Amino acid sequence: MSKGNILIVDDNKSILSTLEILLAPEFQFITLLSNPNLIISELEKKDYNIVLLDMNFKSGINTGNEGIYWLERIKEKRPEVSVIMMTAYGDIELAVKSLKMGSTDFVLKPWDNQKLIATLKAALQLNISKKEVTRLTEKESSLKKEINREQKFIIGTSPRLMHVLNMVRKVAKTDANILITGENGTGKELIAREIHHLSNRADEILVSVDMGALTESLFESELFGNVKGAFTDAHESRPGKFETANNGSLFLDEIGNLSFHLQSKLLAAIQNRQVSRIGSAQAIPIDIRLICATNKNLELMVSEGLFREDLLYRINTIQIEVPPLRERGNDIMILADFFLKKYTFKYSKPNLKINQQAKEKLLRYQWPGNVRELQHTIEKAVILCDKEVLKPDDFFMQTKNIFTGNDSIPTLEEMEKQLIRRAIGQNNGNFSAAASQLGVTRQTLYNKLRKSGQ
Repeated sequence: MSKGNILIVDDNKSILSTLEILLAPEFQFITLLSNPNLIISELEKKDYNIVLLDMNFKSGINTGNEGIYWLERIKEKRPEVSVIMMTAYGDIELAVKSLKMGSTDFVLKPWDNQKLIATLKAALQLNISKKEVTRLTEKESSLKKEINREQKFIIGTSPRLMHVLNMVRKVAKTDANILITGENGTGKELIAREIHHLSNRADEILVSVDMGALTESLFESELFGNVKGAFTDAHESRPGKFETANNGSLFLDEIGNLSFHLQSKLLAAIQNRQVSRIGSAQAIPIDIRLICATNKNLELMVSEGLFREDLLYRINTIQIEVPPLRERGNDIMILADFFLKKYTFKYSKPNLKINQQAKEKLLRYQWPGNVRELQHTIEKAVILCDKEVLKPDDFFMQTKNIFTGNDSIPTLEEMEKQLIRRAIGQNNGNFSAAASQLGVTRQTLYNKLRKSGQ
């Protein structure tokens, strides 16, 4: 038994001395009080596991009201402490009353030594268990806060981005399933985290799963969990991602990479709102907010027989399209400045700036890797630069782009697409201004967009 700390309160000093001798081998620390008015101050001084409390203190008064009063004060101050009540009067109603008010147990004077010790041992273990539960609860709460802590930010002011964020605010408070689409590197996971952050489940956990990284053999154990011994490497029982995300949000990234065979298993879990761990027939109910993301055209995959239409309907109550960086206009420079501040601080180059020619190069580039590529480009430039000014030659981007002077020759159709995308991006989504810049009418621009499927 782990030795704990006990506070003994009784107005009879001979009883205090007797209990101290009896309990000295059983407890690490024993404090004796003959004045109950000192109880609260003593509880503030030391962490006690048990209070052994007399019911009566005033001579000739045997109602037990004093003991009940101090029991209430103790539970207000230290609700986790185990309180054992003592009285020389075997009043059952009083015993029941003290138990209802939060005491752990009740002993009569004169006591049986072995029974008293057994009662106190049980109370000590109860206190230790309560403290452990509290510790784990606090740890879980801290873990949730850490997991849900905003590590990255959605940065930008372009109309395209503002439209997305406005939609996020509208749908976040609902439990509708959401499909986030967009190119690689556009920030789909950031949008998913913002949805969770603004939702009614924000105090719970957001669990992210990269579906593209799951092999068929790992799919069920990762998502649904397993019991010990269910397969060769199942050395212990563990919950799957669905269970872990219960009452919170589950983010399935790259869902378009999931094989057709596994799509049916995912659909069953979503439809039935329950899962079964591998090796167990017990159904576990789940309550999650489902958010999915993909860079693939799922409608096209459905038509080609590569994605289940019923699964698409299930995950696509609301669809949010995240725009590519090239269509976000001056957000390119807003993000570039943000990453510049981040990496000049990280690499201790506080005076580093980007000159105007370099800014123009960043704005002209089409950023096929989107925000992720811009971030890596800025970091690389900061690391390699040994001057205080970043110039165009300090930025190394992909050369497969018609605006960077590459040697490859794009088709006229591809060149037209890129010119249109660039014009729309530079004009922050203003089609009239983009058409004017391109030297065509607004209607002609619309026709070209429809023809090219943009």
